[in-house]
Amino acid sequence: MLLEDKIWVAQGQNPCYLLLNQANRHGLIAGASGTGKTVTLKVIAEGFSQAGVPVFMADVKGDVRGMCQAGADNEKMQARIQKFGIQGWSYEGAPCRFWTMLEGDGIPVRVTVSDMGPTLLARLLELTDVQQGVLDIVFRVADDQGLLLIDLKDLRAMLNYVAEHSKEIETTYGRVSSQSVGAILRSLISVEDQGGSIFFGEPNLDLQDWFACDENGRGYVNILDAAKLINSPTIYSMFLLWMLSSLFETLPEVGDLDKPKFVFFFDEAHLLFNGMPGELLDKIVQVVKLIRSKGVGVYFITQSPSDIPDAVLAQLSNRVQHGLRAYTPAEQKAVRAAAQSFRENPAFKTEDVILELGTGEALVSFLDESGRPSIVENAKVLPPQCLMAAPDSRYANLVIVDQMDLSSKYATATDAESAFEVLAAKAQAEEQAAAEAKAAKEQAEAEAKAAKERAAAEAKAAKEQAAAEAKVAKEAERKAAAEERARQKRADQLNKTVNSVVGQVGREVGRQLIRGLFGSLKR
Repeated sequence: MLLEDKIWVAQGQNPCYLLLNQANRHGLIAGASGTGKTVTLKVIAEGFSQAGVPVFMADVKGDVRGMCQAGADNEKMQARIQKFGIQGWSYEGAPCRFWTMLEGDGIPVRVTVSDMGPTLLARLLELTDVQQGVLDIVFRVADDQGLLLIDLKDLRAMLNYVAEHSKEIETTYGRVSSQSVGAILRSLISVEDQGGSIFFGEPNLDLQDWFACDENGRGYVNILDAAKLINSPTIYSMFLLWMLSSLFETLPEVGDLDKPKFVFFFDEAHLLFNGMPGELLDKIVQVVKLIRSKGVGVYFITQSPSDIPDAVLAQLSNRVQHGLRAYTPAEQKAVRAAAQSFRENPAFKTEDVILELGTGEALVSFLDESGRPSIVENAKVLPPQCLMAAPDSRYANLVIVDQMDLSSKYATATDAESAFEVLAAKAQAEEQAAAEAKAAKEQAEAEAKAAKERAAAEAKAAKEQAAAEAKVAKEAERKAAAEERARQKRADQLNKTVNSVVGQVGREVGRQLIRGLFGSLKR
């Protein structure tokens, strides 16, 4: 309940006020299940909203949405109001906006892979140091080549690209083993099964949409539907850490303000720090330390303060400690540590009171005007002015209708050209070029083979023609030789005949001459 510049949260021997000008010193709401943490959360959140400070919180059990509806009056509530001596009490709901990450009722929340970054993504994928190093290389190669990493298919495509070109990039970026790439790809399957394919994408969430007030100047209570999301604790915690980091990186320095610009509630805070690597924890500690100078208050809600690392716990100055149960030595140690974190009240022993607190009771210590922790009060938390339970469907529907303009901005997922499309087009072009080169090679080989066959055929034809011509020439030569022999034979025969004739004639002439001669002699 807002009273001027302070939120009245609880009443002990003295009223417990959370001062708005000290609210960005962060805070803690702790206590065992069923001790009243959600009611305390609502009281503080609606106080911020009434002061014009927008807030964000996750709704794990579905009852935080009841903040959109005015509380219900009954005898029990009247008795509590009278007991606290509250003047001017009224039931009223807070202006709310519902958000969802896994296709629930609300405005879709999406974040790009690039915005999440390799450090948080490595935590989400539960990678080893070596595998995170490979993921760093993948992001660096994507940046250097102007490839956008928007959704998980972009990251998958980029991992495959780096694996295929590992030899080429090794000298520039370092070694990328196929085993590490395979391990990251397997981890992506788990994230996709938890809804990562819905969460990663565009349009990317603009955190400025959470820095808004209604027409009456009341800050919007941005409520993330985490009923299903809590079953995907890694995605849940990584989204909250991303949001905190993004606020730190994008908001300007404003110093100490009269009231925060924005308040961020981390419910189920133990999920954020389970198994968190030291490097990431150091970054979160730095953000928590410095983000207050940007006008942001951070409040962790968890069962035990021991769920939060000491380095973070040391930054949480405004504390509401509900009852704890201590059945084991470890739990007893946690109770002692929680008691010692308060400024002692001489009226009671803090450690004993923590174990005896009932539902709706708490040990409360907020910073005073000088920024010092106040003496711890054993107090009862005020009732919220909004509904304690889940809202009626008609009130929830009114919120959904009221946020239609904002819903339309994020309703439809878009798939702009990014690494997947660019690499797919590149691979297709390379495949086409390879196919064309193969076809050209095959064509050249076919043409060479055809030319070779033609040359062989021409050579064969020339050889056959030469053989035929040689045969014809040989036949002509043989025929000429035969004709020559025939001619010679005829000439020889003629000569023989002539010689025979000549011989006969000669012999006859000789005989005649002889006869003539001898005839003369006889006479």
